[in-house]
Amino acid sequence: MFKSRLSVLALTLVGLVTAMLAGCGSTNADPTASWTTEKIYKEARDESNSGGWDRAAMLFEKLEGRAAGTVLAQQAQIEKAYAQYRASEKIQALATLDRFLKLHPASPALDYALYLKGLVNFNDELGIFAFITKQDLSERDQKAAKDSFESFKELVTRFPDSKYSPDARQRMTYIVNSLASSEVHVARFYFSKGAYVAAINRAQLAISDYPGVPAIKEALEILVKSYDALGMKELKADSQRVLDQNYPATNLPDPSKSRAWWKFW
Repeated sequence: MFKSRLSVLALTLVGLVTAMLAGCGSTNADPTASWTTEKIYKEARDESNSGGWDRAAMLFEKLEGRAAGTVLAQQAQIEKAYAQYRASEKIQALATLDRFLKLHPASPALDYALYLKGLVNFNDELGIFAFITKQDLSERDQKAAKDSFESFKELVTRFPDSKYSPDARQRMTYIVNSLASSEVHVARFYFSKGAYVAAINRAQLAISDYPGVPAIKEALEILVKSYDALGMKELKADSQRVLDQNYPATNLPDPSKSRAWWKFW
């Protein structure tokens, strides 16, 4: 009698465990398992069109695996990168694009992949802090800007007639101006602290690396003021001569007193 009760209890426990495992299995089941590749693509596109970037990226990833070795898989991969970019998943987007560029060097979408890679690194949104400080690319870490420039440069060099190249060229101009402004921003800071040698070094770096951009005018002004502060009259005169030749009738402001362009007071 006792053994039979144990047997019944054991069977009951086995049934409960089986039911729990079955429940877990159904919870983790892939709802797209029975979908065709066409349906997955359609759902992914619908999510993208409605701004559901996270789910869109997930669906494109499933499609990429399901359609491996086909043109559709390439399309899914590049659209996944865009969805990740729009979902603010910059690292994932760049990883996806790097893999695409490595796996599909002859893809018809190669120009778009390079453009998108430049765009991901170019993205300089700072959310609410950008609105408050009006901080721009010239006052931030420059690695992403340089990476962005290299992607755009490769695009316009390899695909000069691509429909993405005109916009890439404009962004390259902005990046170069911003990188030069960054050096001048640092030079201005050093000058304001009385670190004249450091100010000279950064101003010279801007002049040598980014000739002809608008920020060079202030770089030359900082050179003149810094050499003057150090009592280096000959170097001051040389810098003033270059400044006058390139920017006639220049009235030098004091870089240590110049107001940041983004401040309202």
